[in-house]
Amino acid sequence: MVQVAIIDYGVGNLRSVEKAFAATDCKAIISSDEKDLRAAERLVLPGVGAFGACVRALSECGFDQLVRERVEEGTPLLGVCVGMQLLFEESDEFGATPGLGLLPGKVRRFGDELVVPHVGWNRIDQVCENPMFDGVANGSFFYFVHSYYCEPVEKSVVAGETEYGIRYASVVAKANICGVQFHPEKSQESGLRLLRNFARLNSRC
Repeated sequence: MVQVAIIDYGVGNLRSVEKAFAATDCKAIISSDEKDLRAAERLVLPGVGAFGACVRALSECGFDQLVRERVEEGTPLLGVCVGMQLLFEESDEFGATPGLGLLPGKVRRFGDELVVPHVGWNRIDQVCENPMFDGVANGSFFYFVHSYYCEPVEKSVVAGETEYGIRYASVVAKANICGVQFHPEKSQESGLRLLRNFARLNSRC
């Protein structure tokens, strides 16, 4: 059985994510085949660019419903960058755009007083214990590229925070759903460790 399937819905450079999993000795594939995505033990939802374009592409493939169904079944899901934002109910980008609604909350744009997008290395402050952080030191640096941030309704889902003008949720986790705003595949050893931890999850993030 495929351990991890990276959902290919025509968005983003998925090869780098696949290679990062390979570096952790995890069997991961990139697939747009529904059979693969339904058979995988874990799913990765990537996302690059505009929220609305990602939502449309996911919906056109029919993978929005597939993701919801697999999450309902208890399959661990990791949203990466815009993929994390898609987990929430709505984004302000280019007007209100609905997301997957797996987590209550909205996606907001950073204020005009900040340099946007937020690009480069920044720290993750771990606000609670989580298996995704196993072996990752508190305050470790990860690589970010984004103009919008997630604002969860439930503070209990926030596992990690980052400071950029404001403190915002950069890691979220609830049951079998988790998301990271940064790019673990570009975040050297800490990023690889986080992906390795996800690949070894039993059922809960």
